[in-house]
Amino acid sequence: MAVKLGEMMVDTGLISKEQLLEALKSQRANGGKLGENLVRIGAVLDEEEIASFVAKQMNLGKISLMDVDLDEDTVRLIPEDLSLKYTVIAVSRTNKVLTVATSDPKNVYVLDAIKFITGCTVKPVVAAEGQIKTCLEKFYQASMQKEMQDILGAVGEDMEVVREANEDAEAANALAAVDDAPLVKLVNKLLMDAIRMRASDIHVESYEKVMRVRYRVDGTLREISTLPFKLRHAIISRLKIMSNLDISERRLPQDGRIKLKTPQGKTVDLRVNSLPCIFGEKVVMRILDQSNLQLDLIKLGLHQKGLQDLQEAIEAPFGMILVTGPTGSGKSTTLYSALSTINDVGINIMTAEDPVEYNLHGINQVQVHSDIGLTFAAALRSFLRQDPDVIMVGEMRDLETAEIGVKAALTGHLVLSTLHTNDAPSTINRLVDMGIEPFLVASSVRLIIAQRLVRKVCPDCGIEDPEGKTPALQRLLHLDDEAWAKLVLKKGRGCDTCGGSGYKGRQGIYEIMPISSRLKQLIIDRSSIDEIREAAVADGVLTLRLAALRMLENGLTTAQEVIRTTES
Repeated sequence: MAVKLGEMMVDTGLISKEQLLEALKSQRANGGKLGENLVRIGAVLDEEEIASFVAKQMNLGKISLMDVDLDEDTVRLIPEDLSLKYTVIAVSRTNKVLTVATSDPKNVYVLDAIKFITGCTVKPVVAAEGQIKTCLEKFYQASMQKEMQDILGAVGEDMEVVREANEDAEAANALAAVDDAPLVKLVNKLLMDAIRMRASDIHVESYEKVMRVRYRVDGTLREISTLPFKLRHAIISRLKIMSNLDISERRLPQDGRIKLKTPQGKTVDLRVNSLPCIFGEKVVMRILDQSNLQLDLIKLGLHQKGLQDLQEAIEAPFGMILVTGPTGSGKSTTLYSALSTINDVGINIMTAEDPVEYNLHGINQVQVHSDIGLTFAAALRSFLRQDPDVIMVGEMRDLETAEIGVKAALTGHLVLSTLHTNDAPSTINRLVDMGIEPFLVASSVRLIIAQRLVRKVCPDCGIEDPEGKTPALQRLLHLDDEAWAKLVLKKGRGCDTCGGSGYKGRQGIYEIMPISSRLKQLIIDRSSIDEIREAAVADGVLTLRLAALRMLENGLTTAQEVIRTTES
């Protein structure tokens, strides 16, 4: 996009070819958009000149935001995260026409997203990027201050930090020294609100002038609050003391844990990581709430045939079961559920995890520490001398781990593990690419699960969405006319229950592929992924896209979620 703009400017004589190359070089070195770098090297006077050029070339109107009084209700028609990410701002609304100022009117995807979200026809006008950023900063500053006052004015919950028996005395004393500090109420509220919202992660980030707090809810990050920059050291120090980290070390990443007991008596673990950034440390906390862990295979949302195939695989005396999917797709929950199903006093189950997220009674869990040589491969080798029946390895990261896992699966052990691949068939090629011979893959692997988590339409504000049924969407979903005619689309309008997102909760979709005799032969013959996929579908395997479409047909999710989470 930026190169095309630069070529247009060269063709019209606004800048020279040499200036474009110099600006692109500056962009690679300094980041930012092409326009910023053209101003930096002096090729153009300012961003106003670029905005005028873009408006003329695109035959659009140009606006100076310094001369416009923005209306709060109008600006808020575009979600804050979208406005800030793509530097766009709603200027005015007349009936169903929304005028949107942007420095990049070629980005039709953003304009289409605004149209979809607001339900208005979007009329783009061109403005200097710096002006848009200034207006956004000015507009949201008021809401930032209000949020801050609300948080600081709230009463902090009586939340207890559970100290381990071997906790360092100095750290405990330091924690006690700040227990009465006013910002403890702020930190406690941030943690408690995240737990109440069933967030999976908390991000506390330091930027040039502010601190930002975001929660990951239903797989999507939401900005919760922007805090004064002067509090950054106090907040980060409080979190580091709570997680027993070195508050004096700000140059290196650190890992720790916090154990909290809520006023309701529930214990929640938080896995904490601090990372030095240019404006201060960023702290990310993964919330591990045992009460949210679903260990019943039947309640995971598996389709009937897939559930039957999985139960047969985990009840087998040997073989390998692999779960694939991106980070945060629920792989650990699936593995824990499988282990919980077969957990019995007569079975020796051992796991190697990085990290151990949940403690499962009756299962021997080992925390991997690569820095001292306790890798997945080292743990797995040791497991084989511990008389195991079932072994779970957190991830097949390298050839050594995969080889030991395959050997264990072939010598009378049930092995469960994860891989990062897009779908079940591509897992076969991933193992072969790692160096495992195809005949060993065919002999050892019993079943592969690919999975995703799909957001569900909010039950409180979900409505039918007849306007969403467009020919373009039908083509994207690859539905025939009969299926398309029967389909009733739903969407969430946004309410207090879902925080305005239109989604509440997530459900897993699964592609469960047992390795049949036909698939074994294809693997041995080094067949392509497409051939393996076609054979799997012929065997009755439900692909991720088809599983997502079933959710769509049942009114549980939106077409946008189906397209976002699955490939056709």
